[in-house]
Amino acid sequence: MTQQHITLITGASRGIGFSTAEYLAKQGHLVIGLARHVPAKPFPGEFVTVDLSDRYATTETLTNLTKQYSFNGVVNNVAIVYPQPLEEVTLDKFEAVIDLNLRVAIQTVQAVLPSMKEKKWGRIVNISSIAALGAQERTSYTVAKGGMISLARTWALELVSSGITVNTVAPGGIETEMAQHICPPGSEVEKRCISGIPMKRFGKPNEVAATIGFFFSEEAGYITGQTLFVDGGCSIDIHPYYKAR
Repeated sequence: MTQQHITLITGASRGIGFSTAEYLAKQGHLVIGLARHVPAKPFPGEFVTVDLSDRYATTETLTNLTKQYSFNGVVNNVAIVYPQPLEEVTLDKFEAVIDLNLRVAIQTVQAVLPSMKEKKWGRIVNISSIAALGAQERTSYTVAKGGMISLARTWALELVSSGITVNTVAPGGIETEMAQHICPPGSEVEKRCISGIPMKRFGKPNEVAATIGFFFSEEAGYITGQTLFVDGGCSIDIHPYYKAR
């Protein structure tokens, strides 16, 4: 492609979303970021403040943006997690997690599909998580992140003849604000978290961003419907029982 990539990123104010915006901007993308909070650092593109948990505000924002820009890329990154043991899962929080992960992804892709199909070229990357494989006290989150993988596989089949690829990146433990809240730096909880990672460290947001960037490349044009785990080896680590045998 000779035309400039115009890429939309949800949940772009910090963490993986912000790092992806930085990475893609360096690759020449015009990045449009969406999130509820303004980034603490200057955003490497255009940033739009919107509460994506509000479907009507999301619709209005997407309608305005698609009038201004002809998008050919989307990173569905916005998410929320409410850790709860099964007995304490509330339907309100379950619905909130599913809604922000899956409904926003569907709305966003629907909004940009016409321009992608017109160009006969597009890249969609869904952000899932290693939690999609199962995680304690994450009933809502695991369903949502498993859903991101399922959406990508379904959309990949539907859009394969339109020149649009759809893939998923599933991070493990990454040094984001959310991770530091769950595993405070220097704490015993952090030590336990790291001990379960084969590489014995958390990943960095820019490592996830580079993976997302790969899926946006021309060289990745023959890859669609796939999930790439960026997790320091967690998704292939075998159960301790088998290690001891």
